[in-house]
Amino acid sequence: MLFLVISEPRAERPSDMAATRQTFWPWMAAYQASGICQHIYPRVGRGAVAVFKVESNDQLHRILNEWADLIPAQFDVYPLVDVQATAALLASQVAAAAK
Repeated sequence: MLFLVISEPRAERPSDMAATRQTFWPWMAAYQASGICQHIYPRVGRGAVAVFKVESNDQLHRILNEWADLIPAQFDVYPLVDVQATAALLASQVAAAAK
Protein backbone atom coordinates (compact mmCIF):
# COMPACT_ATOMS: atom_id res chain seq x y z
CA MET A 1 0.00 0.00 0.00
CA LEU A 2 1.36 3.40 -0.98
CA PHE A 3 0.68 6.57 0.96
CA LEU A 4 1.69 10.19 0.50
CA VAL A 5 2.22 11.84 3.89
CA ILE A 6 2.53 15.59 4.34
CA SER A 7 3.65 16.77 7.76
CA GLU A 8 2.77 20.12 9.30
CA PRO A 9 4.82 20.52 12.50
CA ARG A 10 3.43 22.33 15.50
CA ALA A 11 4.04 26.06 15.50
CA GLU A 12 7.15 26.15 17.65
CA ARG A 13 10.33 28.11 17.17
CA PRO A 14 12.53 26.07 14.83
CA SER A 15 15.58 26.83 16.97
CA ASP A 16 13.83 25.31 20.01
CA MET A 17 13.42 22.04 18.08
CA ALA A 18 16.83 21.97 16.34
CA ALA A 19 18.35 19.22 18.52
CA THR A 20 15.23 17.06 18.21
CA ARG A 21 15.02 17.66 14.47
CA GLN A 22 18.56 16.31 14.06
CA THR A 23 17.32 12.91 15.29
CA PHE A 24 14.64 12.79 12.61
CA TRP A 25 16.84 12.10 9.58
CA PRO A 26 18.77 9.17 11.06
CA TRP A 27 15.45 7.70 12.24
CA MET A 28 13.96 8.11 8.74
CA ALA A 29 17.11 6.68 7.12
CA ALA A 30 16.26 3.27 8.59
CA TYR A 31 12.87 3.33 6.84
CA GLN A 32 14.54 4.44 3.61
CA ALA A 33 17.09 1.63 3.82
CA SER A 34 14.32 -0.94 4.32
CA GLY A 35 12.35 0.40 1.33
CA ILE A 36 9.38 1.45 3.44
CA CYS A 37 10.06 5.14 2.85
CA GLN A 38 10.24 5.39 -0.92
CA HIS A 39 10.82 9.17 -1.03
CA ILE A 40 11.10 12.01 1.46
CA TYR A 41 11.67 15.71 0.92
CA PRO A 42 11.80 18.59 3.38
CA ARG A 43 9.26 21.30 2.66
CA VAL A 44 10.33 24.91 2.32
CA GLY A 45 10.04 26.43 5.77
CA ARG A 46 8.76 23.53 7.85
CA GLY A 47 7.63 19.95 7.49
CA ALA A 48 8.24 17.16 5.04
CA VAL A 49 6.57 15.16 2.29
CA ALA A 50 7.09 11.39 2.18
CA VAL A 51 5.88 8.38 0.22
CA PHE A 52 5.61 5.18 2.24
CA LYS A 53 5.12 1.65 0.96
CA VAL A 54 3.64 -0.30 3.87
CA GLU A 55 1.95 -3.65 4.40
CA SER A 56 -0.98 -2.27 6.43
CA ASN A 57 -2.63 0.77 7.90
CA ASP A 58 -1.34 -0.38 11.29
CA GLN A 59 2.25 -0.18 10.05
CA LEU A 60 1.69 3.36 8.74
CA HIS A 61 -0.03 4.30 12.01
CA ARG A 62 3.01 3.11 13.98
CA ILE A 63 5.42 5.05 11.76
CA LEU A 64 3.41 8.27 12.05
CA ASN A 65 3.24 7.89 15.83
CA GLU A 66 7.01 7.46 15.96
CA TRP A 67 7.38 10.53 13.73
CA ALA A 68 5.08 12.60 15.96
CA ASP A 69 7.09 11.53 19.02
CA LEU A 70 10.19 13.01 17.38
CA ILE A 71 8.54 16.08 15.86
CA PRO A 72 4.96 16.77 16.97
CA ALA A 73 3.00 17.36 13.79
CA GLN A 74 -0.32 17.04 12.01
CA PHE A 75 -0.29 14.67 9.04
CA ASP A 76 -2.30 14.72 5.85
CA VAL A 77 -2.37 11.18 4.45
CA TYR A 78 -3.32 10.32 0.89
CA PRO A 79 -3.61 6.73 -0.40
CA LEU A 80 -1.84 6.30 -3.74
CA VAL A 81 -2.18 3.80 -6.57
CA ASP A 82 0.83 2.16 -8.17
CA VAL A 83 1.42 3.33 -11.76
CA GLN A 84 1.33 -0.26 -13.09
CA ALA A 85 -1.97 -0.91 -11.31
CA THR A 86 -3.40 2.27 -12.83
CA ALA A 87 -2.28 1.23 -16.32
CA ALA A 88 -3.87 -2.20 -15.86
CA LEU A 89 -7.14 -0.65 -14.68
CA LEU A 90 -7.25 1.72 -17.65
CA ALA A 91 -6.52 -1.13 -20.07
CA SER A 92 -9.36 -3.20 -18.60
CA GLN A 93 -11.73 -0.24 -18.90
CA VAL A 94 -10.78 0.27 -22.55
CA ALA A 95 -11.26 -3.45 -23.23
CA ALA A 96 -14.65 -3.44 -21.52
CA ALA A 97 -15.78 -0.37 -23.49
CA ALA A 98 -14.74 -2.01 -26.78
CA LYS A 99 -17.09 -4.95 -26.24
